[in-house]
Amino acid sequence: MSKKVLILSSSPRRGGNSDTLCDQFLQGAQEAGHRAEKIFLKDKTIHYCTGCSVCSMYGKPCPQQDDAAEIVEKMIEADVIVMATPVYFYTMCAQMKTLIDRCCACYLEIRDKEFYFIVTAAETNIPAMERTVEGFRGFLDCLEGAAEKGVIYGVGAWKVGEIEDKPAMQEAFEAGKNV
Repeated sequence: MSKKVLILSSSPRRGGNSDTLCDQFLQGAQEAGHRAEKIFLKDKTIHYCTGCSVCSMYGKPCPQQDDAAEIVEKMIEADVIVMATPVYFYTMCAQMKTLIDRCCACYLEIRDKEFYFIVTAAETNIPAMERTVEGFRGFLDCLEGAAEKGVIYGVGAWKVGEIEDKPAMQEAFEAGKNV
């Protein structure tokens, strides 16, 4: 059965290491016949949540006029969501965290999804990446029916292109293919 796969690339560098792994996942998913789309968050305007409570207390749409609502709507429609980030100081980058925070208005609608996480870092120690993954898991803890399906650790890659000879390339492709 074909699934709708949404890949959220939060790398600030197009073609950066985490973005490259997103492309591998995308290719695998498409080759397997899934409908897959990658959103490069840097191309979007996503403002910080202001804590105005318009969404949570009054049940109204977020008053901010940016691209977050469109992305969150795609998250609601997707069967599978891939969240990819470079690791900055042992956590996710600001672009991804900003998007997660903007899910506040509709997070109850993001239900029954399969999630994959892609993290890349210069660090070679996979257990050191767990803080980043735990940040993603904290988001999933707030979603009904969320299922973590896999984590791709792109370790030992700092400069653009250093991921290309790492096992994570094949792991990302295979994860996409086996969604």
